[in-house]
Amino acid sequence: MNKPVLQLEGVDKTYNKGLPGEVCVLRGASLSVRPGEVVALVAPSGAGKSTLLDAIAGFLPPKAGRVIFQGQDLGPLAPGARPVSMLFQDNNLFPHLTAAQNVALGLRPNLRLSKAEWQQVEACLDRVGLSGFGQRKPGALSGGQRSRVALARVLLRDRPLMLLDEPFSALGPALKAEMLVLVRELAIETGATLLMVTHDPEDAAMIGDQTVLVAEGQVHAPVDTGELFTNPPEALRAYLG
Repeated sequence: MNKPVLQLEGVDKTYNKGLPGEVCVLRGASLSVRPGEVVALVAPSGAGKSTLLDAIAGFLPPKAGRVIFQGQDLGPLAPGARPVSMLFQDNNLFPHLTAAQNVALGLRPNLRLSKAEWQQVEACLDRVGLSGFGQRKPGALSGGQRSRVALARVLLRDRPLMLLDEPFSALGPALKAEMLVLVRELAIETGATLLMVTHDPEDAAMIGDQTVLVAEGQVHAPVDTGELFTNPPEALRAYLG
């Protein structure tokens, strides 16, 4: 059996929201994920699943605990130095840049790319179904096309860990399903390990080999997705109703 590629060891995260004391979002979160796995993190809004991704990416350093990737403690590393690409709900596209330029930001923020690097940009756009769309700006693209641009940027970065924070929640059911299939294909093609946050059990069932339940600040161990929804624990039964 492969050794875990990603490990969380006792991660705590608290917030001070102007009230006496602190609000605990994650309590002693521990998790092990093997290389190349596609893992869904499912929970209701506010349960801590997005905070978990932010802790891995380095946007929200934990109060306690460690995030380890391939045996390295990521704690000292800034977000940009971590082996992570992240896809957000709003896609993080700049409206004044073209689709190709938005993708190219994944390589160089100054957009000074070589001819070979621009060819890589075009190849990534082509892979996500946007061949010929490189010169369009986000305002001239549909919601699904904007999601594909953001996904092309993740593909271009070629990081071994992909984190998705409900990036397709604004899309209709058919288009969202199409994007989930594409994301899974890209993860398998590149060998990346993928963690995706969702509040929708159907998304988890479609994409996840394993599913992690996040409930009341607790991160449960990954379980085979089919098994989890066939025999849900009490916390998941309460959420599903």
